[in-house]
Parts: sequence; structure tokens; C-alpha cells
Amino acid sequence: MVIEALRDLLDGRWASLRRGSVELLGQLKPPGELEREEYRAWVLEQMHALAAGGHPLIGFPTEHGGRDDVGGSVVAFEVLGFGDLSLMVKAGVQWGLFGGAVQALGTARHHDRYLRAIMDLELPGCFAMTETGHGSDVQHLRTTATYDPDTEEFVVHTPDPSARKDYIGNAARDGRMAVVFAQLVTGGEGRGVHAVLVPIRDSSGAPMPGVRIEDCGPKAGLNGVDNGRLWFERVRVPRENLLNRYGDVAPDGTYSSPVEGEGRRFFTMLGTLVRGRISVAGGAGSATKKALALAVRYGDARRQFTRPDTGDEVVVLDYLAHQRRLLPALATSYALHFAQEELVSALHDVADDRQQRELESRAAGLKAVATWHATHTIQTCREACGGAGYLSENLIAGLKADTDVFTTFEGDNTVLLQLVAKGLLTSYRDHVGDLDPWGMARFVADQAVNVVIERTAARAIIDRLVSGSSDALLDRGWQVRQFEDRERHVLEGLARRLRRASKEDAFDVFNAAQDHVLHAARVHVDRIVLEAFVAAVDRCGDPEATALLDQVCDLYALSTIEADRAWFLEHGRLTPQRAKAVSQAVNELCRRLRPHARTLVDAFGIPETWLTAPISGPEVDRP
Repeated sequence: MVIEALRDLLDGRWASLRRGSVELLGQLKPPGELEREEYRAWVLEQMHALAAGGHPLIGFPTEHGGRDDVGGSVVAFEVLGFGDLSLMVKAGVQWGLFGGAVQALGTARHHDRYLRAIMDLELPGCFAMTETGHGSDVQHLRTTATYDPDTEEFVVHTPDPSARKDYIGNAARDGRMAVVFAQLVTGGEGRGVHAVLVPIRDSSGAPMPGVRIEDCGPKAGLNGVDNGRLWFERVRVPRENLLNRYGDVAPDGTYSSPVEGEGRRFFTMLGTLVRGRISVAGGAGSATKKALALAVRYGDARRQFTRPDTGDEVVVLDYLAHQRRLLPALATSYALHFAQEELVSALHDVADDRQQRELESRAAGLKAVATWHATHTIQTCREACGGAGYLSENLIAGLKADTDVFTTFEGDNTVLLQLVAKGLLTSYRDHVGDLDPWGMARFVADQAVNVVIERTAARAIIDRLVSGSSDALLDRGWQVRQFEDRERHVLEGLARRLRRASKEDAFDVFNAAQDHVLHAARVHVDRIVLEAFVAAVDRCGDPEATALLDQVCDLYALSTIEADRAWFLEHGRLTPQRAKAVSQAVNELCRRLRPHARTLVDAFGIPETWLTAPISGPEVDRP
């Protein structure tokens, strides 16, 4: 059966774990309409159910009762995106961010003392990085952790209102301890940003002395997550509370680190936390699939207006305009799924610094593209379902509200794409990403302008397709060549612009080129995503499913070219007639894929308990 063949391919490397996670999620019941405090209580209750079902064990070390499966932990998180997103986010805060920071930045003393309690939810915690005055610019946050050698304690302090920790999940109600990111000071010298464990509540739930906690209040979405603000008034914690994998302080205050240089150390520390960014991309993808499943089911059942020749009302998904809304978005969701799968495998298998830098850059780009895709597609699904899509009972409105912030947390998308472009232009993997605009311009000026397209894991397949390609629109090699040529040209043009910079005007030159910077990053990600899709089609073992995926891949490639056809026209890559032919081909692909729309969304394997909305029924026969 095609659905099962597609699902087997989508489940991928962690198929067994993914299906087990779907089964666990299917055992949970949706919350329905709850007041905020009731909702928060429900989410905490479901967290305990996840803990009892083994969900948090997947990514933690075996010596502490876990399963040591880093990639599997991201896959399990993705699956939660089919359910309640507040539950997904709170689980991510507890086991991904808080637990992940203790695991990645701490050492044996922290692991032995805390990891089991974190997994079992005996120690609810927070990840206190973001400050009111410093969100994306983590390197310059202002909270301080000053070492006092007389007492062998760190004094954690909020020096001014802009240094308060803001939007901190788990802080407003349930958290008992926080991983606090602060400027480490010892011997009167700043050592850069480090993480310190700070208890924020006692066993009764009251704030600890010197800790001030405030609820962030109602939000546009995710109101089952208790986001709060934290202030520290010279709070003292033991020296051992420093998460000291990358920087330690001896009892007498002597600082040591296995990583030389504050900038390199900072980026090394943040690099270990890349799992959170990858998880957000996957969670956004799951929420988008859920919205598409609801909208396609509704479009497959809803009828509107009559055909003049028969007098029968027309199923709305038979209208080209409706297909145009949903099917290219569905194709993009498939493409992003396969790119996400490659990214998770890279995270799981990363073995050296170069692979780590490549991982960080790709994670930044995919997180941005996947979350923007979620925002756009869920809104499109809402509109495609008319007034019914606006009703809470039909779930899309909730998805829209809950995913809106995904473009902001775990890295603002615009900032992330700048990081991707910076990496492409300045060998970020070798220079640790800490070059200022002048350093970057100088580096670019020293390099050959010609950009070498780095192949993904699909390089052998791609080389074969490109070498034997024609100029037919549905020739995969031609499609790949368009993506590669666009990336190469945009990057070379950006390099030439940045070469004009001097030390005096480097910032202004870079700032004036930001539209170009963002386009360069976006076209790079588009190419990476297409190659991941090509590789997935190649490994599909079912002929019928392969034929279907070929058309879905065509639709992704051509709809992406169509969306940027202004660039292709301006740069002579398409003639006006050829551009029209691309649009006609997209129309034809939508027509061909329309009978398979329900099959494509059913293959996502979303538990029916989380699709129980009036909008998803009544059941209709699949063509």
C-alpha cells in the first residue's frame, strides 16, 4: 500500500522509535478548552505521563538510566508536535534545554547528582539565557556570576533592569532550578559567558532568598507553558554549581579552560546546545503537517458551488486555486522533512569540529526556513478552511497561535540566516564565527570569488543527475542546476559587494547588503533541501511510492523556482516564456497530485486522537 511505503520512508532511520513515540502520544488525551492555570496543570500532568512512558530517557547517557540516543531524542520531540504544542515546548525546556545544558556543559559531578532527577521530573528546571536587553546577542548579556574565594561561592546578580532573564519557560510556576547564563568574573577579570546552576524555589515552591520571580502573563499562544522572568539579588551558590566542562574555577579563584580564547570558548559552548535549534525545526514541521492534514481532509469533503454541466456541487480541493494553496506547501513539507532527517543524522553522528560547524550552520538555516514555512502554511490552511478554520474546535487556530513564536525562539530567524551567509563567506567552521564585519570583509577579499558548491550526502546522485540532464522542466538534473547556479551567483555577487568595505565603513557596507545576505542564505538552504529530497526519492524501494514522490519533488522544485522567478528573469536564467511554462507545470503537477493529497497527509502517521476536529470529517473515500 502506498501510504505504508511512504510512511516507512518518512519514518526513516529511527522508524521504530518514531512509531513508539506516536503510540505514546496517542495514549494522551487532548486538553480541550481550559483556563490558563488549569491548562498549565494539565501540561504538567502529561509531562509526568511522558516520563512514566520513558520519553525523556532517550537522549540521556546510559550510565544514568538513559538510552544515549541523541538523534532519537530529537525524533521523539518532533512527534510531540502532532499533539499539544505547550506540552511539546515544556518537554523541550525540561529535558532538552535544562537537562541538555546540564548534560552538555556539566561534568560527572553534575551528571551524577542531577540527571536522574531531571529525567524523572523530580527536579523541574529552567534554561535562563535570554535577557530583556539581550536576546540574540547572548555574548553580551549582563547577568554576572562573580566568584568569592573567601566562601568558595559564585554571587549571581542582575545589575540592571535590562539584565533580567525574560520569557523563561518553567520559571513562572514549576521550575525549582535554573541553568543561568552569566558573565563569569573571577580575580576581577571577566571570562565571558558561562552557565551556573541556581536554585530558584525551595521544596515548598517559594522563591529562594534573593530570587525574584514574575509571571510573563497571557501570551498569544503556548499558554500551557509557564513563562516567567527572573531577577537575582546577589544570590550565592557553591563553586561546584558552575557547569565546568569548558571553563572551571579552582577554590582560590584560578580560572582554567580546555578551550583557548573567549570567542572560541563561547561558540564551542553554544555549539553543544544546537540540539534545541534542530528540535524546534522538527516540531514546527510536525505542527505544519498537522495543519495540512486537517486542511486537506476538509478540502476533500467540503463542497462549494455547482458545475454547470452536472449541477453537482464541487469538492473545493478540485479547484486549482485551492490546490495551489495547499499542494506546493505539502510538497515543501515533504522536502523539509527529509532535510530535517539528514540534519538529525548529522547531529547523531557528528565526530569532529568541522562537522560540528557544518551542523550548526545547517541547523540555523533549516530552523529559519522550517519555522517560516510553518507560519505561512498554517495561515494558508486557516484561510483554506474558511470560517471553520477560525474556530478553536478545529485546531488550526491553536496551531497558528502556538507556532507563531517559533520564528523567534532558539534564534531569531533573520539573525540565523545572517549566520548561515556569514558561514558561507568566511569559512565559519574554521574561524569560529567571531569575525566582525571588517574581519569578514577582509577574509572575503583574500579568497577567490568563485564559490564552490559543497555537496550534501546526495552528491553521487546529484552528480549523476546533473551530468546527464536536459533542459526539460521536469528533468531533475535541470532543476538541481537552477538551484546550484542561483546559489553560486548570489554568493559571488555578495562577496564582490563586501570586498568594497574598508575598516572604516565595514559595518555600513555589510548593513547595506543585508537583503543580499539573507537571500544568499535562503537559496543555500533551498539547495540543501532539494538535495535531501532527491536522496530520499532515490532510496524509496516501492515503485508506486517512488513515482508519486517524483511528482511531489517536481512540485517542490518548480514552485520554489516560481516563487523566486523575479531573480531568474532578472539574471537571464529564465525567459518570460520559460517562466510562464514553469507556472503551467506547477498547475499541471497540482492537478496530477490532487487525487493523492489525502494519501500524502495520511502517510504522516498523525494519531487520530489529535485530529479529532469537526473539520476533519466526515470521512470520504480516497480516490
